[in-house]
Amino acid sequence: MRTPANSYEQAFNAWLREMNIPCHVMDQTRRREFSRDKIKSFDFAICPIGGKLTLIDVKGRLFRGQSLAGLKGLQCWVTREDIRGLEEWRDVVAAKQPADAAFVFAYRLTQVDVETDGLPAFEFEGAKYVFFIVRLEEYQRLMKRRSPRWRTVDLPAADFRRLVIPMDEWLEKLRNEVVNE
Repeated sequence: MRTPANSYEQAFNAWLREMNIPCHVMDQTRRREFSRDKIKSFDFAICPIGGKLTLIDVKGRLFRGQSLAGLKGLQCWVTREDIRGLEEWRDVVAAKQPADAAFVFAYRLTQVDVETDGLPAFEFEGAKYVFFIVRLEEYQRLMKRRSPRWRTVDLPAADFRRLVIPMDEWLEKLRNEVVNE
């Protein structure tokens, strides 16, 4: 199995293993071509119990605040290339099997005593992380241009707070759907 490229991806990979979520770490060394265009790869393919295959692009961010209450101060920008790549990969995979795509925002907490507002912090190699997921489709529906020069987009803060789900809650929701079927 390939080792994830950066500390955020490594922490998320360790969290997935701890949660016993089957995953495949994608090879980021080369970009794949579709119709002569090089497409950015996603980071993980996961298939949690009760859920369909989900392609994940991890976006690592620092959180320098004192409290996660109200989810204020969380950066959620991505590039247009991130959107396009994840969308095209989802479509390719979904042609063969049901698949979804999402961004996982991995926030490394820089303050030692951050109030997590009840959210579980995952410790990895001396740092603490919290993980949130937002489906690509929902992100695309509400995204706004952030920087034309850098070709970035983000979500308005209120939309981000409404859409994002802590990873452990997302997993619990999937497991409950299986139990209730």
